[in-house]
Amino acid sequence: MKKCVFFLIFPFFSVILLTGYCYGLDLSGLQPPAPYGVFSTMSANSPEKGKAAVAFSVERAGEPDFSRFSTHLAYGITDNVELGISVPYVDNSETGLEDITFGIKHRFFDEGRYGPSIAYIVTVALSSGTDELSTDGSIGAGIAVSKRVGPVYGHANLFYSIPGNSSLEDEVRFSGGIDFSAAHDFRILGEVYGEKSHFSDDIDQLEARLGYRFLTGEGVFTTIGVGFDIDDGAPEYRLMVSITLHFPREEKPIEKVYEEDM
Repeated sequence: MKKCVFFLIFPFFSVILLTGYCYGLDLSGLQPPAPYGVFSTMSANSPEKGKAAVAFSVERAGEPDFSRFSTHLAYGITDNVELGISVPYVDNSETGLEDITFGIKHRFFDEGRYGPSIAYIVTVALSSGTDELSTDGSIGAGIAVSKRVGPVYGHANLFYSIPGNSSLEDEVRFSGGIDFSAAHDFRILGEVYGEKSHFSDDIDQLEARLGYRFLTGEGVFTTIGVGFDIDDGAPEYRLMVSITLHFPREEKPIEKVYEEDM
């Protein structure tokens, strides 16, 4: 088992040491807080009714150099309907907000013995970003498919969105990710993410991502990852860190032992 964990962990550190630099600044859109996704790939699952997950994330990318500070919320309206919100702020030569994105995710098919769970997502982005970080809002829709096989939980997404600025191209995003449960409080993550952005007629981003997720406290998840370009796109690398808090916290029942007088 120790050898297996070593070979799973070693490539992650190798990627950090070997990655270099590249070209463009992507716009993030709606993102999932842990554990309802991998990095950008959403799970078909959602928080239960009345429960919420709030994630605070930081990305550092190269060429062009930029940092992104984001807050993501997922709230369970019902056990299978989720409200999502993402608020990203970019720090580079064009510092400011990106468009704020709202989404509704509805899981209409639950996972069975052989079949996956399936959800559709509808998104609306407000025209809230600065000039270089905005598409004047957008509307979009997508699908998320999830399936667990033993300790591996797999997810796949496909999204299509139309920008508010008619001079821009429609966007297509696709991704697939796995979440491998290596221990009770430790997961190994892997993802492939691709995008045809609003600024291109062709796929201009294809990225592989690796990382870990730790349960660092009651209802607290810490995710660490690295992404690197695999098709001469942009950015060539990115480092990612996020902390997710779940509310309300689960309170463990306190067992009381009463001794009867004899």
